[in-house]
Amino acid sequence: MLAVAAVTQSTTDPLSGLYVGDLAEPEVPAGWVTIDVVAAALNHHDVWSLRGVGLPADRLPMILGCDAAGHDADGNEVLVYPVVSSPGWGADVTMDPRRSLLSEIYPGTLAERVRIPAGNLVPKPAGLSWEQAACLPTAWLTAYRMLFTNAAVSPGDTILVQGAGGGVATAAIQLGAAAGLRVFATSRDAAKRELALDLGAREVFESGARLPERVDAVLETVGAATWSHSVNALRPGGTIVISGATSGDAPAKAELTKIFFKQLRVIGSTMGTREELARLARFVAERGIQPRIDSVIPLAEARTGFERMVRGDVSGKIVFRN
Repeated sequence: MLAVAAVTQSTTDPLSGLYVGDLAEPEVPAGWVTIDVVAAALNHHDVWSLRGVGLPADRLPMILGCDAAGHDADGNEVLVYPVVSSPGWGADVTMDPRRSLLSEIYPGTLAERVRIPAGNLVPKPAGLSWEQAACLPTAWLTAYRMLFTNAAVSPGDTILVQGAGGGVATAAIQLGAAAGLRVFATSRDAAKRELALDLGAREVFESGARLPERVDAVLETVGAATWSHSVNALRPGGTIVISGATSGDAPAKAELTKIFFKQLRVIGSTMGTREELARLARFVAERGIQPRIDSVIPLAEARTGFERMVRGDVSGKIVFRN
């Protein structure tokens, strides 16, 4: 079958290990099912795998990809929930210390077909296109859990989204605006600030700029470069929800004094549950949210999408079609 895989890894030239072509179909374990993939989306996770981060070399070749939507064996339209729990785990899968994402231990979604546990299927709402549905399982699910589970914000609250333009940040802006939140967003790039306004942000600012008022919650994916600004932007009792640290995880100042004096909450957030993905899909369909899609590319031309992601030449999700 046609698939996109990491066959070698390089920290300096990740695309040198990218393979697009025919691969044998993986076996289907007991209790798993095969999905015919219609659309699959690209994530930075896939590039990190090519760099050797989170994917040991002894698991190569590995089919890449976490996000997909397609048909099950009965022809039902479904989304793929990409988090795989360890055997016997029965609680919130995001708390499972041995969990994995598709493409880390088990082959991923950038293929004509993908195998997943039978319990990892989520119905695709009829109101979502294939491309829109394929955007949701990773970045959009992460943003949904950050906002509605961990930040626990309500309509009328004000949030700050750091690093507008990234996949999670873009999703958080669209979801927050659709939920009646006042969304502030920051970016070093003027074009990305304009994009944030187009997506529903109330106001946008350069990174580190003083805000007109303190916010109820900050969604933090940038890390070291914006940490102090995130702490200073919060009202007393406010919440920082952090799901990434693209600029590094060692800020110059931890801001501990401000955190305890202002009684701030700092909450880590990773992906989301299958139930949250189902709620997210319904919310996006019912509110008529249009996930920002950068481009739709045939799976056979996947290298083009990877090249653009490595260059940073992306505004929204890159989606591959079979």
